[in-house]
Amino acid sequence: MKYIFLIFLSIYSHYSSGQLVKKINPFIGTGGHGHTFPGASAPFGMVQLSPDTRLEGWDGCSGYHHSDSLIYGFSHTHLSGTGCSDYGDILLMPVMKEPRDRETLFSNKFYASRFSHTTEKAHAGYYSVLLEDDQIKAEMTTSERTGFHQYSFTYPGQVTMVLDLLHRDELLEGKISQPNGHTITGFRRSKAWATDQLVFFRIEFSKDAIESIPHSGKKGIEKTGLALVFQLKTGEKLKVKVSLSTVSEEGAAGNMQKEIPHWDFAKTLAETEAHWEKELSKIKVSDSDPNKEVIFYTALYHSFLQPNLASDVDGRYRGRDKQIHLAQGFNYYSVFSLWDTFRSAHPLYNLVQRERNLDFIKTFLLQYEQGGRLPVWELWGNETDCMIGYHSVSVIADAWAKGIRDFDKNLAIQAMLHSANRNESGLESYKKNGYIRIDDESESVAKTLEYAYDDWCISTLLEGSQQAEFQKRSQGWKHLFDPQTRLMRPRINGGWLTPFEPREVNNHFTEANAWQYGFFVPHDVPGLISFHGGNDRFIQKLDALFNQPSQTTGRTQSDITGLIGQYAHGNEPSHHMPWLFSMAGAPEKTQYRVRQILDSQYKNAPDGLSGNEDCGQMSAWFVFSSIGIYPVCPGSDQYVLGCPYFEQVEFEGVNGNYVHFLAEGANRKKYATSFLNSGQPILRQTISHKELTNSNIITFTCSDTPKFGSFQPSFPTNSSRIEILSAPRILAEKMVFRDSLLVSMESTESVSSMLYFIGDRPGKMYSKPFFIKNSQNIRCVSSDSTGKRSAETHATFVKIPHQWVVQLLSQFNPQYSGGGVDGLIDGIRGDENWRKGNWQGYQMEDFGAIIDLKKSNPLKSISCGFLQETKSWIVLPKEMEVLGSSDGKKFISLGTIASETSIEKEGSFVEKMTLNISGNQAFRYIKVVAKQFGPLPEWHPGKGEPSFIFIDEIDIN
Repeated sequence: MKYIFLIFLSIYSHYSSGQLVKKINPFIGTGGHGHTFPGASAPFGMVQLSPDTRLEGWDGCSGYHHSDSLIYGFSHTHLSGTGCSDYGDILLMPVMKEPRDRETLFSNKFYASRFSHTTEKAHAGYYSVLLEDDQIKAEMTTSERTGFHQYSFTYPGQVTMVLDLLHRDELLEGKISQPNGHTITGFRRSKAWATDQLVFFRIEFSKDAIESIPHSGKKGIEKTGLALVFQLKTGEKLKVKVSLSTVSEEGAAGNMQKEIPHWDFAKTLAETEAHWEKELSKIKVSDSDPNKEVIFYTALYHSFLQPNLASDVDGRYRGRDKQIHLAQGFNYYSVFSLWDTFRSAHPLYNLVQRERNLDFIKTFLLQYEQGGRLPVWELWGNETDCMIGYHSVSVIADAWAKGIRDFDKNLAIQAMLHSANRNESGLESYKKNGYIRIDDESESVAKTLEYAYDDWCISTLLEGSQQAEFQKRSQGWKHLFDPQTRLMRPRINGGWLTPFEPREVNNHFTEANAWQYGFFVPHDVPGLISFHGGNDRFIQKLDALFNQPSQTTGRTQSDITGLIGQYAHGNEPSHHMPWLFSMAGAPEKTQYRVRQILDSQYKNAPDGLSGNEDCGQMSAWFVFSSIGIYPVCPGSDQYVLGCPYFEQVEFEGVNGNYVHFLAEGANRKKYATSFLNSGQPILRQTISHKELTNSNIITFTCSDTPKFGSFQPSFPTNSSRIEILSAPRILAEKMVFRDSLLVSMESTESVSSMLYFIGDRPGKMYSKPFFIKNSQNIRCVSSDSTGKRSAETHATFVKIPHQWVVQLLSQFNPQYSGGGVDGLIDGIRGDENWRKGNWQGYQMEDFGAIIDLKKSNPLKSISCGFLQETKSWIVLPKEMEVLGSSDGKKFISLGTIASETSIEKEGSFVEKMTLNISGNQAFRYIKVVAKQFGPLPEWHPGKGEPSFIFIDEIDIN
């Protein structure tokens, strides 16, 4: 007992100084592809006050990149680590130089200033920099809803403070009022990732302006900017307070009055630092290496930046229905990057931000009631529909499993079922077939696997037949498991996608490839191990993941970074994978790989993150992994045990109990070979949430060598598994044929029978491959010895009704083959969803093809289907020319038709271009040439890059 007391005293002494805020390095992640910002914010605050150095581009998503040397100003909203750009609202910038005219004053090229990283300083809640052009020292801090600026000037004179509502995303509507010499109020409605973002603001200055200069830089908007001129004496500071609201200008004023009613910058800074100190103290670690502590506490800091408060101090907020509501007894939030954060960030909140995570769930349920659905990727009251899955259900199920239950369970179930039973984003195909086919939806593999996991989460809150239904749905991953490659493989027309390259990044996965989705079955790891053939073969396949070449093929995907083999730590689908070794009986491999990732993928530097921070997910992974536990399956109450990165860890458990992790030598040794819970052995590789949070001391015995004792098998699942048979496969060389086609069938599991149906004919028992000679619809179903029956598999095979031959004169992109050469004349037409793979794509060259009709035919018209989706670089051709020939050598032009559709037309649509042939001319050979649009225009995010032509189906009449 004396030993334990001394340990507690040591930990307390280490942290009693209250200086955790100074351990934060907000510049981590501002370089590379981290997409973080360095400015000031309160924990989960509405305001993120930070410099903007970049106006566009993928590495400018947060508004700041460490490689830049100009500051355009200081805006009050920023996203932390996202892969899409938005925010940057309410920009202010001080300037002392004289513009040549009023228009110049509001040009960001004029008011921007050079800066140097040598004068930048930042820690939790504070940022400062010297604006070199005018030698102005800018300092920033915030409360939760109000930003506080303090400017110190090297020289006395006049300073102009520019407010520019045109900054960054498109301004739809704006208002600026000046009720007195030191106050500005108004709102900004803008369009970017969030298509209708409405921000109300109030700005107060510490003294009156001597002049006010309005600006109108957009037709139809009275004021898009305002500049106030102040006269400053030697040594005088100019202070500015800016409060935001989703509700009204009055709401913004109320927020300021409640949070910062004074002009004491130091007081606000001290209060915000104290707020951060409290939050950062929720997990305490100790290490002799100060860099490791900085990385840890910055990770915790990044985890606590978003989601953001979206309700005012009086509880009012603007809901998903755009109406004003009152949150009673809780705070309403926004910015839910759920495809990322369900994995580690929200489980971390369930451990150390329990009340706040409850508020998040209450927000979800209000968004369902007011907007008709649970959030997917919600941003300032807008559903962006970014990424896939319905991972709100994971957050709800995880909270429920870990004892956070003070919300309306029946309403939660209703909302969860609504998400799962919609008929969008491939769900119709998923519900019908048990999986999504390429034929029906893009990103079919990723969506199937993530829907299956989400359905398991839903099942944990259900009972009886409803629970059984969703447990069966959660087994849909089995339909995509390829026993030959032992990876998840796209299915098309009843069979497999062929050819299949596991390292290829394509439209069948979400920001990933088959390796990076091959192990996403967190809710049924035992089933996945069984399909691999047992622990040894599963471990072998995991080893292969980490030992593959560290290059992907196919489409360039900037999100896939931090590669160790084909494990991609810079993107979320891989994050649970190193922890799977332990669940297959190889904890030494988990601990080796986790330590390798901790050491190589995080550092105390601007490029210290291997990929996008993604609203706390990248950092939450570090927090969990470095303290020695990980939630492989959110929705379960289990954590997998590993080896801590720190010798001492402390966090609050339940009922005022503090949990201590003791791991002597962990800073040098990567293996924890045994575990004790308050002196009693833990004989599993997992620990439940209840065991963990009721513990006193968890002791990890650390070693340089992986010599483990025997552990009982333990898997993170909290509901029984219902087994299904995977849907059988109907296999053929291709979907389209000319004379006859050999068809075979197979199943992953051992089955006792396989029944197939051709058209409307009676079913037959399958015994061997057979030929078809005409277009056919085929169905197949299998059964095992217990009478269990699989879902039906459907396939359609099409016989080309003519003997035309196509010769391509240009090469399609291998990613967009559209069924190969015959895909242009097979009668199967691509639709608006080009990601399903029915279109042929050509880039950096014109499209050209010759069709041999085998005999001369009089021609009436030639038609080609083209697709346009400009945001995806797919543009209609400038023109299409048709030529005819009798011998295939000498061609004459039959005419040219130009597209009349603008490249600026939004959305995805198909346009049929038809050339009518006059004079009853007859030809055997038809040449079709489609001219590329060319480089993308200046206004396009991919400006200057070559566009694509997408073509499908050439009709000859």
